[in-house]
Amino acid sequence: MVEAYESLDYDSLDYEYALDRDCTTLSRHVLQQLQSFSADAQDLSAIMSRIALAGKLIARRLSRADLMEGALGFTGSENVQGESVKKMDIYANEVFISVFKQSGLVCRLASEEMEKPYYIPENCPVGRYTLLYDPIDGSSNVDININVGSIFAVRQQEGDDLDGEARDLLQNGRKLIAAGYILYGPSTMLIYSIGKGVHAFTLDPSLGEFILSSENIQMPAHGPIYSANEGNFWQWDESIRDYIRYVHRHEGYTARYSGALVGDFHRILFQGGVFLYPGTVKKPEGKLRLLYETAPLAFLAEQAGGRASTGTQDILDAVPAKLHARTPLIIGSKEDVALVESFIKERSRQAIAAH
Repeated sequence: MVEAYESLDYDSLDYEYALDRDCTTLSRHVLQQLQSFSADAQDLSAIMSRIALAGKLIARRLSRADLMEGALGFTGSENVQGESVKKMDIYANEVFISVFKQSGLVCRLASEEMEKPYYIPENCPVGRYTLLYDPIDGSSNVDININVGSIFAVRQQEGDDLDGEARDLLQNGRKLIAAGYILYGPSTMLIYSIGKGVHAFTLDPSLGEFILSSENIQMPAHGPIYSANEGNFWQWDESIRDYIRYVHRHEGYTARYSGALVGDFHRILFQGGVFLYPGTVKKPEGKLRLLYETAPLAFLAEQAGGRASTGTQDILDAVPAKLHARTPLIIGSKEDVALVESFIKERSRQAIAAH
């Protein structure tokens, strides 16, 4: 046994790299990214640790949901957007609130499940941050054990918000200081960016820690995947139908759509391609919320070398008129997003020419 240990080359770079990689936790990685142990850096690291804790709690609940009474199904109520609420939506929303209470880190939490932000007054003098989040994205998948996710973003609070209207949140996504998502799948993963690349962490259940698994992820400039709910084909604008007809007629494209934005985006982040959730003729603003879904993922896409567009402007330049504003979404590889936009521009050009 002693000989076996002596035969190991503890000075080898490979061994040191492997050991270092196995020990790179999320909170440590944030501090390394910022190259600082300042109060602001430690606050951001602590915020990410709290988000990770929320992810662990939600992952644990999801893993046992079929065995727990009252964990699955609908609550019988609707959220602020008039959508039926799942019990897991409420649980996950409460988890995020709970982990940030008495943390001293975050003053406000704004979620698509709540009409107005949730304030933590005791944190406000110190924690000048706001957490924006979608507690369970793709909740229609929960009851059938298909992947779902949580989306999050962090902003610095501007002003004192004395009237509780959170008007400072009604700014474009370039104001984000961090964004990411947690994917609850065969393994639980947390992907984040603080404006210094996109990095993936995988939950190691034996350690109870998110450990670095992929660093500085770069989205391919072009990919074979297009992800869209083609059941809406006849409700879309003609320009989007033009794009779908194009990929149907050309080799090299494959359709992948799960009904969970996080899962579909995760595939495209690593393999390239484009995800589309356009508006419809009746609802041109689309379904997805700017503050809680499209802007955080757009932040990640740009950091990974991709793009996100409404079809007419970059998502990160879109300014919400209200907390629950919606936008169409075209997100993924640069070339693929540009191709979709080209069909939109061509239809617009034809409409102008016709008049």
